Amino acid sequence: MTTLTPALFIGHGSPENVILDNAFTKSLQQLGQQLSKPRSILMVSAHWLSRGSLLTTAPTPSQVFDFYGFPDALYKVSYQPNTDASVIADILAIGKTIPLVADANTGFDHGTWTVLKHLFPAADVPVVQLSLNSLLNREQHFALAQQLQTLRGMGIMVIGSGNIVHHLGQLDWHNRHGGYDWAIRFDQQVKTALETGDVDFITQARSSMNNDGRLAIPTEDHYWPLLYVEGVRHTSDKLTWSYEGFEYGSISLRSYMLS
Repeated sequence: MTTLTPALFIGHGSPENVILDNAFTKSLQQLGQQLSKPRSILMVSAHWLSRGSLLTTAPTPSQVFDFYGFPDALYKVSYQPNTDASVIADILAIGKTIPLVADANTGFDHGTWTVLKHLFPAADVPVVQLSLNSLLNREQHFALAQQLQTLRGMGIMVIGSGNIVHHLGQLDWHNRHGGYDWAIRFDQQVKTALETGDVDFITQARSSMNNDGRLAIPTEDHYWPLLYVEGVRHTSDKLTWSYEGFEYGSISLRSYMLS
């Protein structure tokens, strides 16, 4: 039987978490210590939206600081892993029917490097990033991810970096580690859906969701990475929660591993 490389969903939260020592970042570090180094990582981040599905192919993609107004220390963090030409070739070959388009110009956004800085701090695992095609709906993103399932049997770790609840317009700066009632309710609904394999729930259109869901997901970008992790899920996988919590009222940091 083929050994499957784990798949992870990380609720990355604020970019500032890359320099903070808190319960969430400790959970990432502990998770990284448990993981064997994969052949490569395929990263799907909320912060790379495109028309079409693009794949980073530069030998060493640039580190993109796609945020502003944060402490100076954040802009001094260095994390620059290489890609792997053989992995890129394998992904492009599998993705022929999608199709995937090589992109030698785009670098790694903060949804990628702020997470990997804690998981694999030495930057010694090759990383390839897949963009989020803004022309697709939830069911189509899930279907695309299913076509990438075989990558886990090739030593490639799929990581989705987003947030199940992500409403920046509702941030409560006085609620550093808590969540609004509606945010907690929706987060729990998604937790139940993931534990029971309820694909219909997680791929339902936003227009079909209850008010909690519509508040939790005002835009699709941070929710879509979850669908890539669920799309590469195998029936043999065990789901392990690596972190459950919130920041600033309206951001869920819920994170998990499939292995």
